[in-house]
Amino acid sequence: MSSLPATQVKALILEALKAREFAYAPYSKFRVGAALLAEDGTIIRGCNVENASYGAGICAERTALTKALSDGTSKFLAIAVSSDVPAPTTTPCGICRQFIREFCPETTPVYMVSSAFPSGEMCSQDDVLAAIDDPKIVRKVSFGELLPMSFGPENLS
Repeated sequence: MSSLPATQVKALILEALKAREFAYAPYSKFRVGAALLAEDGTIIRGCNVENASYGAGICAERTALTKALSDGTSKFLAIAVSSDVPAPTTTPCGICRQFIREFCPETTPVYMVSSAFPSGEMCSQDDVLAAIDDPKIVRKVSFGELLPMSFGPENLS
């Protein structure tokens, strides 16, 4: 799994938290924000958007990927996912995992961020950096750990 500088991880996580604020979840009340770190350093945000017909909603991860792809970005270094859950346990759903698999290698780090992550004007740089290394606040896994023995584009060659 690749290792990113703490400043990039911090920026990625803060963008996922910001994306969560824009989530449209009037039915489940389960807000999710995601952020992708593109190969060129750009961070693309996405949030979940629910719909009254439930099945027509879209997850935060696919929103971010679709935005990025629509703008010509298709290579990513990392993903962060945040929710209102106080433990770092919100992972991409099965559909999102397969969607992500199309564009991210198994070594891509995935940061699952708890709602306890320090943010806002009152939090210090030290607080943020400590939170990144605290497994009770941020859990880091490789994408391959989330989707082992996966099926991808190379299987169709």
